[in-house]
Amino acid sequence: MSENLLYLKNAAIYQEDALVLSDVNIDIKKGDFIYLIGKTGSGKSSFMKVLYGDLPLKSGEGRVVDFDLRSLKQKDIPFLRRKLGIVFQDFKLLPDRDIFDNLYFVLKATGWKDKNAMETRIYEVLDKVDMRDKEAKMPHQLSGGEQQRVAIARALLNKPEIILADEPTGNLDPQTSVEVMGILRELNQNGNTILMSTHDYALILKFPSKTYKCDGQRVFEVVQKNV
Repeated sequence: MSENLLYLKNAAIYQEDALVLSDVNIDIKKGDFIYLIGKTGSGKSSFMKVLYGDLPLKSGEGRVVDFDLRSLKQKDIPFLRRKLGIVFQDFKLLPDRDIFDNLYFVLKATGWKDKNAMETRIYEVLDKVDMRDKEAKMPHQLSGGEQQRVAIARALLNKPEIILADEPTGNLDPQTSVEVMGILRELNQNGNTILMSTHDYALILKFPSKTYKCDGQRVFEVVQKNV
């Protein structure tokens, strides 16, 4: 039976006092790959920020994994984020440490203690994104595509229930975007649930999946030919 990992019902999303999206209804089940599309400024990033607790949900209903977004307290946010894997457009790697230590830092910050287990997990996630041989490189020594692979590996560290990918190909050239998408789709085929925001319609045509669109302060499902 499919398991509902995320839903919003009659939700309104605000940036401070400005309404960004209204009457949002969406549900994501275990194993889904969902696109969230729309022009720059249409509300995609605000939508994502609500899901990982960076913006409060002020009206309507919302739940992500085991957390009620309406009653989410500041102290609960780190625990919510441990159940999510978040991939950003600008990678957000720590520039002063190598790739291994970037990942080690995340594990340490999220409560891991056993150094052998930490090392094993780091190598596991680097293998998943074909970056096992780059562990000693500094972020600036990697291409944009390689940095995004590492960012995806970082998102996988705590075996998240959902991966939230916010414009993960936004800073990449078309060929590299296809390679990164290939990794995300393979992860999905292996059981990871993924919500990906993008304005790259060519990728959606190449890798079709269920799609929601932000437009005119609303979010609605679209069929492929109308993307």
